[in-house]
Amino acid sequence: MRARLSARFGGIIVLLAGALGVAAYAPLGWYPVAYLSLAVLFNQWLGDTPRQALRHGAFYGLGYFGAGVSWVYVSVHTYGHVPMLPAALVTAALVVYLSLYPTLLGYCLNRWLPASAPLWRLVAFAAGWILCEWLRGWLFTGFPWLTLGSSQIDGPLAGYAPLSGVYGVGLAAALVAAALVALVRRQMRLPALLALCVIGAGGSLLERVEWTGVRGGPLTVALVQGNIAQETKWAPENLKHTLTRYMTLTFNLAPTDLVVWPETAIPAFYDQMSDSLIPQLDAELRKTHTVLLTGIPVLDLATWRYYNSVVSLGGERRFYYKRHLVPFGEYLPLRGVLGNSLDALAVPNADFSSGDANQPLLDAAGYPVATSICYEVVFGEELRRALPQAALLVNVSNDGWFGDSLAPHQHLEMARLRAKETGRPMLRATNTGISALIDHTGRVIARSRQFEEAVVTGTVTPRQGATPYVLLGNAPVVVLAMLCLLLPWFARRSRGR
Repeated sequence: MRARLSARFGGIIVLLAGALGVAAYAPLGWYPVAYLSLAVLFNQWLGDTPRQALRHGAFYGLGYFGAGVSWVYVSVHTYGHVPMLPAALVTAALVVYLSLYPTLLGYCLNRWLPASAPLWRLVAFAAGWILCEWLRGWLFTGFPWLTLGSSQIDGPLAGYAPLSGVYGVGLAAALVAAALVALVRRQMRLPALLALCVIGAGGSLLERVEWTGVRGGPLTVALVQGNIAQETKWAPENLKHTLTRYMTLTFNLAPTDLVVWPETAIPAFYDQMSDSLIPQLDAELRKTHTVLLTGIPVLDLATWRYYNSVVSLGGERRFYYKRHLVPFGEYLPLRGVLGNSLDALAVPNADFSSGDANQPLLDAAGYPVATSICYEVVFGEELRRALPQAALLVNVSNDGWFGDSLAPHQHLEMARLRAKETGRPMLRATNTGISALIDHTGRVIARSRQFEEAVVTGTVTPRQGATPYVLLGNAPVVVLAMLCLLLPWFARRSRGR
């Protein structure tokens, strides 16, 4: 009876399980749902043929990514001004691409894993899921959105983040899902209960470890959220209004060590402002010994390349050029091959250039800062390049591109995990929200509401030292997951002996 129900409704069940799994992420943050959602898929795979596993992996992926990255349509259509049909096609293409990972994973594992070791197959399912997330995080420039570990920032497994990063947290969560499946199978209840106890206790104990130490005294900081409408942000006639708003909000503050403005808060090229606004800002900031980090595009007049940048004013003037650009949003991949072939889709693809991998760190109120712009904050491995030298993390973004969707909340969630992984406070300033002060444990100290003009103020304490994740990166988790994939063969060989 169960087999007939599974064959008839299995696709619908895993599709719904995938879609409901998104509730584990912000803004809802129901982190236990992640275990239950993945457990449904693992349970289905355990009794599948390879062809059935392929089908069920596809259905799960379509539900999971279809619900979780639906915001792409808002960005492309509403704010990218792409017509409805092409925007829907672009979003659907991304969802299908992301769904290929669970699709191929289900087929491969059920094709080559021995069926005689169900417990170890479950462990391999969990390990395979994390390896797919890791692969998705760098293949074709990477898209590590909806990584399982990000959903656990407020859960008992977050303690693994400084030790092993987002994929280590994700592996722990996937193993919990595997253990839940094992619990419903009588012959595997004891090892499943033992695994749940060990994983839970490990997360709780690691949460008590202070991986980094204090570096100097606390800094007063302010994050200025101008709430400039995306529709008018780049209109030349709106430039004066935008600059007046940011300067008014900033210079009405009490003396502050560090002020952060969002991505492209100054909607004009640096060279256009270098003889007017920039000297004026610099002079005012020096009067109060305040350092300002602000987003501004920079045009290199020698090469005619332009960069999405952050500049530091009020102290030593330095620039950070965004390294990891958004495909089709900030540049067109393989332009030499594709040429103008995507023009029919009307997809915006501005030709920004990427900055060098090894840029000097910005200085903020006497401390080196690891800077990221928008989308870069989702790549933990890239932030590691600035550590352990950096004492603070700063992320500037323009989440106005996402509108009132899931993305701003998910974006903040991933920023929190970067703070947890590195043991550094994060200052996150956005144009329309959500701007937030995050401490070195990933806890939000203060935040703004969305779509409101706001200034988020508070104090943060610079940190020093290195977490194990900063020192070793993702390599230990990747190796561990690969070894877990071999366990079913080891189990079968031991049983044969």
